[in-house]
Amino acid sequence: QVRLVESGGGLVQPGGSLRLSCAASGRTFSDTAMGWFRQAPGKEREVVAAVNWSGGDTAYVGSVTGRFTISRDNEKNTLFLQMNSLKPEDTAVYYCATTPEQVLTTAIDDYDNWGQGTQVTVSS
Repeated sequence: QVRLVESGGGLVQPGGSLRLSCAASGRTFSDTAMGWFRQAPGKEREVVAAVNWSGGDTAYVGSVTGRFTISRDNEKNTLFLQMNSLKPEDTAVYYCATTPEQVLTTAIDDYDNWGQGTQVTVSS
């Protein structure tokens, strides 16, 4: 099992930027597709972005398209989420996760290994 640790969250003003990181340790990082998810208070966890094993294929939820970028560095066993033009509705706990699949998937049920999450708060 891969151990996942997120970092980079914090408080930012609307229009600001944050870069989340997800450091992975354990078995081979590059074998699996990965995703970023978020859960706001009182809401269900939702997919934000996903990437395939190589980083060559990505997908985003519509509300973040054009503002967020998912990427991975397989040599450094790290997944990233660059978040620009942040909005108050982006406020949530952000989680990274892995799936046994190599191909990209945005289905939350496909993900079986989760980090502990990092809080992102967008507020003036």
